Amino acid sequence: MRVWAVVAILSAMAACNGVKSSGGQFIPDKPDYSDSAFWFVRENDASGTGADVFYLVSTWEADWTAENGKVCHYADVYNKRHRSDMDKEIAGVAEYMGEGNNFYSPYYRHTTIEAWETMNEDTIASRFRIPSDDIKQAFRVFLKRRDPHRPFILAGFSQGAKGVVELLKCMPEDLHEYLVAAYVLGYKVTPDDTLATSNIRPAKGASDTGVTICYNSVSGVEHIKPVVSVPCAMCINPVNWRTDSVAATLHDTISVSMSPMYNVLVLDGYDGKEYAPIRGFLNVGDFHGCEPWLYRECLRENMRERIDAYYGMAR
Repeated sequence: MRVWAVVAILSAMAACNGVKSSGGQFIPDKPDYSDSAFWFVRENDASGTGADVFYLVSTWEADWTAENGKVCHYADVYNKRHRSDMDKEIAGVAEYMGEGNNFYSPYYRHTTIEAWETMNEDTIASRFRIPSDDIKQAFRVFLKRRDPHRPFILAGFSQGAKGVVELLKCMPEDLHEYLVAAYVLGYKVTPDDTLATSNIRPAKGASDTGVTICYNSVSGVEHIKPVVSVPCAMCINPVNWRTDSVAATLHDTISVSMSPMYNVLVLDGYDGKEYAPIRGFLNVGDFHGCEPWLYRECLRENMRERIDAYYGMAR
């Protein structure tokens, strides 16, 4: 990619930005992504045959009160405890997504669980403006620092997966050419999202590239949670990489099948008891908390397969 093309891409990503904070709530300071303190990084691609992984963490904070007495609806990336909370997830994901790859995850001002607890899409969209601003700024820094000829992967869980969808909607087509895949774990890709950009292309199998992988897991379709999975335009089974209802067996005991009608995964033989209910609206009949963990070996192998397919296509 020529220098002018990199500049054009960064300019296009910047044009997708723009958020201003005001009002009586407390807004934490913006992260400075030129400072390594605001990144979790693992560079494991010694052979040059891997990809650059850009991972976005899920929701870890609840509303909190600042020293000035105002309520804050966002994580504070300058707060070591908040960064440590995010590390609990990021480090675990880096173990498998970063295997043989260069793994980069920015700490960002994710909005607190209370936004999602409202289950109101307008409230969520309003509060997501600040996280979205951070995510896009971090992504621009990521692009500046990496070799522009290397393939990359976008991945995120829950709120982080929403961030992945928003990045896809803003991504110039010439940058998308280097995308191995985007992993939207535990969140939805809506029909409107697919109409907003040609960058969102549903995965059809285990090795197609430039595609989006999306899934949500439930014990039965009656437990589908609209806040994370409705309306959803796509789903793929991460165990057998099919988009039909043919079931696959995970860990010898769990049956995983995809519901083409509802675009969710239905699990049988799994109770998800290791994931406590979240405010009574997640991990209750659904398995939201399991999405990056239950299928980790499937995701590890699949990332390698898609990266190999990408290099095969590029040669």
